[in-house]
Amino acid sequence: MHDFVRSKGWYEPDSPNAQPPKNLAISLCLEASEVLEHFQWQEDVTDSDELAGELADVALYLLQIASITNIDLEKAILDKLAYNQTREWPNP
Repeated sequence: MHDFVRSKGWYEPDSPNAQPPKNLAISLCLEASEVLEHFQWQEDVTDSDELAGELADVALYLLQIASITNIDLEKAILDKLAYNQTREWPNP
């Protein structure tokens, strides 16, 4: 991921596609919205290859944000799962 971004020059300060955490977070949300498009007006996925590509985009932005902010994403996920085990969830 970092090799690809570097090869495009996107880590350069003057890049029109600069990759600071804020820009990556915006891109993450935009890509997550593209995942939603696959479910708009329908319950079933009609093109799983297209959905897979959108999910990959979301995952890549998430991994990149974690990496450049020095967050151990695996640890954060495991910590969150452990915390969620202690929570009380309301019944609807």
